[in-house]
Amino acid sequence: MIKPEQPNISLGFIPLTDSAPLIIAKELGFFEQWGLNVTLQKQNSWATLRDKLHAGVLDAAQMLAPMPLASALGLGAPPANVITPLVLSLNGNAITLSEGLLQEVLKENEINSVTLPMAAYLLQKVVEKRKRNGEAKLKFATVFPYSCHYYQLRDWLKAVKVDLDDVEMLVVPPVSMVECLKNGDIDGFCVGGPWNAKAVRAGIGMTALTSFDIWQDSPEKVLGLLEEFHKKYPNTVLALCAALKQACAWLESVPNRFEAARLLCNEKYLNAELDVIAPSLLGSCLTHQSLPPRSIPSYNQFSVSNNGCINQPELVRGEWLIKHMVSAGQIPPHVTIPLDLVAKVFRPDIYQQMRLLIEDQGVQFYRRSG
Repeated sequence: MIKPEQPNISLGFIPLTDSAPLIIAKELGFFEQWGLNVTLQKQNSWATLRDKLHAGVLDAAQMLAPMPLASALGLGAPPANVITPLVLSLNGNAITLSEGLLQEVLKENEINSVTLPMAAYLLQKVVEKRKRNGEAKLKFATVFPYSCHYYQLRDWLKAVKVDLDDVEMLVVPPVSMVECLKNGDIDGFCVGGPWNAKAVRAGIGMTALTSFDIWQDSPEKVLGLLEEFHKKYPNTVLALCAALKQACAWLESVPNRFEAARLLCNEKYLNAELDVIAPSLLGSCLTHQSLPPRSIPSYNQFSVSNNGCINQPELVRGEWLIKHMVSAGQIPPHVTIPLDLVAKVFRPDIYQQMRLLIEDQGVQFYRRSG
């Protein structure tokens, strides 16, 4: 077993269902197995998490897949050399509409119900009516400007030519989404679990569709850390990746996922009820209090998808995310995208070193049930 140069690690996370690999690695002793003493530090917002990582307050962090690229480009903050050696999850987001907006959609389209996943064209009449009558624009919240949530919401609306100038896009921390929806501050949101399910359980929203309905099997969360940290502590980074890779593999089993949901409920992690955390982990999307759940087997993916192992940070994925940043107008004309940017940020070479290490050590990815 390798010896980490720096065994004491502060690892940041946001209270979301797909923080499961970090929590499982901590609770089941995978970090300890690799010689690490990891302290999980819960953060309220992605901006706070990013700033603490940049400043070295956090050694590493769960990050949104586009965030390391945005950091490298200096978007929203001074540039920082953030890299990602490991993809933690695919999919996991959903778009939820307020009960008030749902009723408005039904009324303007003269229908009694909507077919799920809901097509965005049903919003067109609401948007047009509000514009015609001088009413407030629909307000949709996402969790961070440089996020798959933002790009997925844009793609959903643009697919049916809803003019993005006719709606407002706000940034709200994940843990605040349900309260904002309840208070009428927003009309809908795109967020990761368990906050969509919490809105449904509370009777204040309908989950119209998941990110899997928009982009099938897209990277959602990654491990992020400063390049300088990796250069200084390469064995520590390999150990960290190996422990998290074990946790991702453990999460393949459905019985294990129910156990994971139970662990995530803890106040120091998600501080939420089992009946809002468990569904997405078990492939179920809660839709509305009056409607049955939808079966979405790939709602949360941590290790394997239809395309095989998901944990390697493939360059093509990074290039795809850059294209969405450009399409969204987030990269100003004066900012030059270096040709080797994605290769500097997405690091499959570190991932492959970790895989070889695991093989050399003969580590078994055991799957404990319950």
